[in-house]
Amino acid sequence: MLEMPARPRGVELIRTEGLTKHFRLGGFLSRRYLHGVDDINLSIHEDEIVALVGESGSGKSTIARLIARVYTPTAGEIFHRGRTLSSIRSHRDVLEYRGDVPMVFQDPYGSLSPVYRVSHGITRALKLHRPDLSRQGREDEAARLLEAVGLTPALDFLGKFPYQLSGGQRQRIGFAQALACRPELILADEPVSMLDVSVRIGVLNLMATLRRRERISFLYITHDIASARYVADRLLVMYAGQVAESGPVEDVLAHPKHPYTQLLLSAVPDPRAPISLPATGEVQEPPRVIDPGEGCRFRSRCPYAIEECGRVTPKLRLLRPAHEAACHVATSDLEVPRVDEGATVR
Repeated sequence: MLEMPARPRGVELIRTEGLTKHFRLGGFLSRRYLHGVDDINLSIHEDEIVALVGESGSGKSTIARLIARVYTPTAGEIFHRGRTLSSIRSHRDVLEYRGDVPMVFQDPYGSLSPVYRVSHGITRALKLHRPDLSRQGREDEAARLLEAVGLTPALDFLGKFPYQLSGGQRQRIGFAQALACRPELILADEPVSMLDVSVRIGVLNLMATLRRRERISFLYITHDIASARYVADRLLVMYAGQVAESGPVEDVLAHPKHPYTQLLLSAVPDPRAPISLPATGEVQEPPRVIDPGEGCRFRSRCPYAIEECGRVTPKLRLLRPAHEAACHVATSDLEVPRVDEGATVR
């Protein structure tokens, strides 16, 4: 794991309040909705990597697309440096925001046009977001960006087509295109999931390097909790469109409070464990995200579920310093200060 010194939080770049997105199923008159995400409150500060972790369908990518303005929220609000995204309407302001908060997609090949050389996508982004640069300036900057993402010598890559590159090289091109906008926050949606294990560490190191050298923040979306631990400062564990647990990454992983987080950690391979046959267990039903109703969405898979779990939707509550979990049965490690008899409470 990368050793990153503790640092005070910088300026808040993105904040969501009650962010919700429901997708209508069926025709216009249908009343059935898929709950993509419900009541999401998160923040991302300067010089910070925040990881969203959870299984497929938990709502991680939906959050990224809401922040990127690909989707319009059903409810709630997104703030960029204190300004609501709903107030950003002019073409110029939208272009500026998308330059500040670009997205790197899961499929590195799908984000590149196969009929154009590598230089085309980078110089096009430079022309769109940095019109002050001359043609020669764009070419020089494109070479510098490739050097910044570890593709050296840059001139060997600018003239290549995407099919001539490896998966890791194509993903680095995606980061170079995002850097062309001079971003302050990059939305990295599963950027290593389609790469070989041996290549993933290079891309994760690239993210850490860009954070350190370029002062860029990241919203890192992944289903791999080990990679989140490697690069992230804070962790949000998603389940069925809701945040199950959040806090400093080391604290959440060392002291998991939500049963779902514990389940994720139990699935991480341990190379020191003895070889044995997998235990057989009951087949558990998938989370209900279509008109889920009240109650904890993890209750059908939870070994600690109580009656209240089926009636009341749990809210995030503080269980350790800066560490929250949405669970009725999770216990708190916070000590309640004792007030001496006769003392005055202010």
